[in-house]
Amino acid sequence: MTQQAAALQTYNNELVKCIEELCSKRDELNRQIKQEEEEKERLQHDIRVLSEKLSRVNESLTQRLAARSTFDRTIAETEAAYTKILESSQSLLSVLKQEAGNLSKATEPRRTEH
Repeated sequence: MTQQAAALQTYNNELVKCIEELCSKRDELNRQIKQEEEEKERLQHDIRVLSEKLSRVNESLTQRLAARSTFDRTIAETEAAYTKILESSQSLLSVLKQEAGNLSKATEPRRTEH
């Protein structure tokens, strides 16, 4: 019986050693799981923060694009009006020179022919 008892003790020791190794591997796996869960929480937090920031930037960008569009329209309208003013000024100047020339001719003393 002592031989059987020794074999049984050896099996028991090996079984205990295997269980301890499994427990150790499980503990390491639990540590890795906890670490990845913490990383997941950090990433989810970062995603929320970045999503909120992206939303604010998109809103600001939309407002700025609308403002730029207003500037573009105002500039185009002002340039068109300014071009019309220049054209009118040029026409006015031309008419004024012509009238001044006519007035000069009208006010010149007439030459009398002898």
